[in-house]
Amino acid sequence: MAEVEHVIIIGSGPAGWTAAIYAARAALQPLLFEGAVNEKNAQQGTLPLGQLALTTEVENFPGFPPGDLSAFLETSLPEDRRGYLPPHGKHGVSGPELMELMRAQAVHFGTRVITEDVTSVDFSGRPFRLHASNGKEYQAQAVIVATGARANYLGLPSEDRFKNRGVSACAVCDGALPRFRNQPVAVIGGGDSAVEEATYLTHHAAKVYLVHRRDALRASKIMAQRAADNPKIEIVWNRVVDEVLGDDENGVTGIRLKSTVGEADLTLDVRGVFLAIGHTPNTDFLQGQLELTEKGYVKWVRPFRTHTSVEGVFAAGDVGDDYYRQAVTAAASGCMAALDAERWLAAQGS
Repeated sequence: MAEVEHVIIIGSGPAGWTAAIYAARAALQPLLFEGAVNEKNAQQGTLPLGQLALTTEVENFPGFPPGDLSAFLETSLPEDRRGYLPPHGKHGVSGPELMELMRAQAVHFGTRVITEDVTSVDFSGRPFRLHASNGKEYQAQAVIVATGARANYLGLPSEDRFKNRGVSACAVCDGALPRFRNQPVAVIGGGDSAVEEATYLTHHAAKVYLVHRRDALRASKIMAQRAADNPKIEIVWNRVVDEVLGDDENGVTGIRLKSTVGEADLTLDVRGVFLAIGHTPNTDFLQGQLELTEKGYVKWVRPFRTHTSVEGVFAAGDVGDDYYRQAVTAAASGCMAALDAERWLAAQGS
């Protein structure tokens, strides 16, 4: 018989590691599945450490102002983990560095880590049963789902080439970086999120092209009007990205756009390309075991709590948040989920 864990955490982004830190400090001895290292996860952007590990500079996570963290990283991270990191930029913390620090903190307090995916779950009764990619079954009295959501990309080879060198899926995360300041950039999409991203970028970029495949935005009327009225936003109608242009030295230098109505190709000189074509929550493994929202995110059933439709199962981070999608909000909900799980287990006498 498999040992029954107090709590199992699925996911290794800011939500998962924060939940692990709080659960470990509460003596719950959490077991965390950080995800498998394989080609499928690499292509989907779902490798261990979450979406933040795919970014470069992180300027908006509290506690990491610009500075040289070399000595801190050397003394706080195990040597075998430091080998995964790119050279430190000496201007604050990077995404991979921040995630490794979170991981190290969780492990320090006793979190046990399994580098495998959870492939299916059975939440029909307690203890809950989880099946992993190593072929084993694990059981737990409580589960925290923190598998996040992956940004949707266009699937172009040139897009993949310039990720983190001008191509981004989060304007709020990256828009203020020096690469984009006072430079022309493009936002790809036509919904409310695309308009929000474009509007945010106007505070930093010299000009924002909003590229949409149709002749009318999908955004709400008020948001569409906001884009039309902004002097720094130019809407480019009936166009799709054919290729992201650039070079190894400068990163993105432009985009080539194909017409959806038979016109000639159009090239825009831009230094950034921001994808705003949605996110896909990583919930396939749940296979109907939890109630989801219309967009496929795990549904929180109690206001200001992380409870899901199954008692004893909690959700944290972007797997349940389709609105904020920030590292700091994910971490905050990871704290909440661990506290909710701890209190729920205590109430059950576990």
